[in-house]
Amino acid sequence: MAKKPGPRPSKLSVYLYIPNIIGYMRVLLNCVAFSQCLTNKMIFPILYFLSFVCDAVDGWCARKFNQVSTFGAVLDMVTDRISTACLLVVLSQVYKPGLIFLSLLALDIASHWLQMYSTFLLGKASHKDVKDSSSWLFRLYYGNRMFMAYCCVSCEVLYLILFYLSEKETEKLVDMKTAADVCVLYDIDRKHKQ
Repeated sequence: MAKKPGPRPSKLSVYLYIPNIIGYMRVLLNCVAFSQCLTNKMIFPILYFLSFVCDAVDGWCARKFNQVSTFGAVLDMVTDRISTACLLVVLSQVYKPGLIFLSLLALDIASHWLQMYSTFLLGKASHKDVKDSSSWLFRLYYGNRMFMAYCCVSCEVLYLILFYLSEKETEKLVDMKTAADVCVLYDIDRKHKQ
């Protein structure tokens, strides 16, 4: 006799899965972080990185507590993309010209969309299922959790370091402007004395 499937979780309970609650906290952390990014440059990277750490924790919780859901996967990926997109937009504003950061943003969105869409067309359950991919890089990236974690952490840390350095770049520009003004005033005073 065929085994009956277990009780189906209620719609509400999926929204209350532990990894999804962590996902909501990530959204909140990012909202607070980006609201402070230009006024409090110390708190922003801390909150952003905390949200990034929660990204790893929510995936672990989903597997540990058997709370993997399509909603959670979408929440996770959308939060990842929006977080990175906002950070790249901020970097494009503090570094001039900012075209390189906007190009990285376009690449990030396009590559993730293409990967998601192509796996959807192939009928796969996850964009991380690349076992039959002809791309060795995809197989390495999605097939080795440590390598994928290293790449993700390295990229986010690089962006945060660039954010930290942007304050110093602004100070250097102000110092250069001040030095230029001093030189101009010196020349004006010298001409008046002659």
